[in-house]
Amino acid sequence: MPFAEILHNEERVETSFVEAHPLPLPTRIAFIGNYLPRQCGIATFTTDLCTAVAAEYGSGCLFAIPVNDPDSSYEYPERVRLELSQEDRTSYERAAEFLNFNGNDLVCLQHEYGIFGGIAGHHILALLRKLKMPLVTTLHTVLREPDQNQRAVLEEIAQLSDRLIVMSEHAACLLRDVYEVPGGKIDVIPHGVPDLPFMDPNYFKDLFGTQGKSVLLTFGLLSPNKGIENVIRALPAILEKHPNLVYIISGATHPHIKRREGEWYREQLKALAEECGVSSHVIFNNRFVSAEELVAHVGAADIYITPYRQEAQVVSGTLAIAVGAGKAIISTPYWHARELLADERGVIVPFDDPDSIADAAIRLLDNDAERHAMRKRAYLYSRGTTWQSTAQAYMASFQRARVERMLRPRPALPDVFAAKSTGGMPMLDTTHLSNMTDDTGILQHAIFSVPNSLEGYTTDDNARALIVATLLSSSAQSGSFEPGKMSQRYLSFLLLAFFDKTGRFRNFLGYDRRWQEDIGSEDSHGRALWALGTVLGRSEDPGLRGAAGRLFETAFPAALTFTSPRAWAFSVLGMQAYLDWFPGDRVIQGVRNALANRLLDIYERCQSETWQWFEKSLSYSNARLSQALLMAGWQSDNKRMVEVGCESLKWLVAEQHRSDADIFVPIGSRECFVDGGVKARFDQQPIEACATISACLLAYRLTNEKRWLEEAWCGFRWFLGENDLQVPLYDATTGGCKDGLHPDRVNENQGAESTLSFLMALLEMQSVEMANLEQLNQEMSVSI
Repeated sequence: MPFAEILHNEERVETSFVEAHPLPLPTRIAFIGNYLPRQCGIATFTTDLCTAVAAEYGSGCLFAIPVNDPDSSYEYPERVRLELSQEDRTSYERAAEFLNFNGNDLVCLQHEYGIFGGIAGHHILALLRKLKMPLVTTLHTVLREPDQNQRAVLEEIAQLSDRLIVMSEHAACLLRDVYEVPGGKIDVIPHGVPDLPFMDPNYFKDLFGTQGKSVLLTFGLLSPNKGIENVIRALPAILEKHPNLVYIISGATHPHIKRREGEWYREQLKALAEECGVSSHVIFNNRFVSAEELVAHVGAADIYITPYRQEAQVVSGTLAIAVGAGKAIISTPYWHARELLADERGVIVPFDDPDSIADAAIRLLDNDAERHAMRKRAYLYSRGTTWQSTAQAYMASFQRARVERMLRPRPALPDVFAAKSTGGMPMLDTTHLSNMTDDTGILQHAIFSVPNSLEGYTTDDNARALIVATLLSSSAQSGSFEPGKMSQRYLSFLLLAFFDKTGRFRNFLGYDRRWQEDIGSEDSHGRALWALGTVLGRSEDPGLRGAAGRLFETAFPAALTFTSPRAWAFSVLGMQAYLDWFPGDRVIQGVRNALANRLLDIYERCQSETWQWFEKSLSYSNARLSQALLMAGWQSDNKRMVEVGCESLKWLVAEQHRSDADIFVPIGSRECFVDGGVKARFDQQPIEACATISACLLAYRLTNEKRWLEEAWCGFRWFLGENDLQVPLYDATTGGCKDGLHPDRVNENQGAESTLSFLMALLEMQSVEMANLEQLNQEMSVSI
């Protein structure tokens, strides 16, 4: 289903972005709220909603997290994955941790003050504050005059939620007027109802022994605020006109009431019926009615009555179901009833007024035409609120929340980001790099910080690892990591990856040491050349240099056959590193110049006043194109190449900044940024920050312009937490780097590419800072 068809309230969402970057429907959805067989309205609603979403969109990984009241346990169905203990705050915190590491797409909270522990249900905030994914909250109660604690809880829930769902316009008005919630954050989705047929009540009456009789019905959990005594007091007057009538009171006593006070309210109602002389006309069905039984119970009623005693009720599930079944309805004027029964879909009577109830019932029973017309109006009105329609509306709200999170990301953990960092670098830690490396090479992926052997190895990552190990060989910070030994391992992998028959590197190697293809990507070949050139240009180990030189000599000719601009760029970087040691090699000079000229040519053909780039799209490792052109132009004294390198890098850096702050926002890998299109903001990858840092540092060395150093720092601080989510990607506890930023959370996996990107960026930043320090010392010595 395209976004344009399921999103309304378009002032909140840039339609062009939505159309350009469609998200798949969420499949991992967690519903927090009571769940059947717990006996309460929230449990029924949550269960019905989950069932409806699963029926409409598939079960997927949809699951529920209910709240157990004190000293209670329930035989939940399979859909219930985790349980909260109402008064145990720790269980809420652990549920948040569970939701975060399971990578859920979205959480849907069913909120009612009384079901969560703490003052005014405060414990639920311990869960919500830690969530990293979008949150959509359904508010089952919105108070016009909350106390201080109730207001504080709801206001924080509103702040933490991406969307708020209410079931009536009155509730939406209260949110705006009392709690100052922006109207654009609110979705009004009516209470879902079963898709019941419009049937004659007589069809069901024999199930209750009421055939041939007129039936009044009230159903739902019994509690003193339901006002049922007022219907019993109205019965004598009704029976005078319609003696062949029964009043069915269907439902168990609310568990909380029963736990505290027993069955006194039901017994009081029975005593009142005796006192009024109508006990033979009142049927107490003292049980919790299942969804299957509900059809017959509601179906048997000629008139449904909700005689609640207070107006402050923004939703009544039983009233919604009665409307959905096409019942003639009498109700007191609580908020939801006034809205749902408008336009003659029911009769409104004053609170605590048995005479008005009697008059309304007599009028409807006397006038079949009026009663049936009312039934039809109610039934037709409810057709847009069946559970199928409700599920669709909820999914639209879920998608809206996810898109808005993408467009307007929020800090996932605001308490960890106190102030903008202005400098400083963490100490280099190679622990995770060592853990990711086995006797074959560096593994491609990790699950959190644990190497994922199932995904095997790549030439791409082992080439990157060889570059980092070579840079580390001249660093005093390698710790327990042995750069020489590890360089041998990574170079050995490249030797194994090269296939003589094709003259190309293979890329993907399974953990079983079986290659997945005979020819890898052009980019992986280019990265391998870059790594080999780095060994030749930087390593002091003669054995490594000899092996790297021989492999480089065999592998470089293929670069001239490449069509990928990034493969050209990686190859240029490797060839220039080689030429740093062998500057007189005319063959390599020629290949470097040929590839650099290709980059220059595609830039000249693609660039325009508003699009100063080499291609008509931006994808990954973008800054390496500018870096390669800068490097080749500098070393070959080609001023146009240097000019284009700076020009394209300046444009790229501008595109990778947040407009409202000096924050690095790399082009997201979710989708290419096409000329004339909309930028993908997520998923943001460490490889982009690393490439931008390298290119900016090179521009700084060539031009000595401080702005390039500032841009490099901006990119580096992205790793440390100065980003859209204000969450560090660098993990100081492991020495690894997380795999990127999603709209709602950081990707917790610490794969090889991400960790190597951070280490490469850190080593380059340290090198420049050291050079600046040495220059400062020299200047001070001269002045002295």
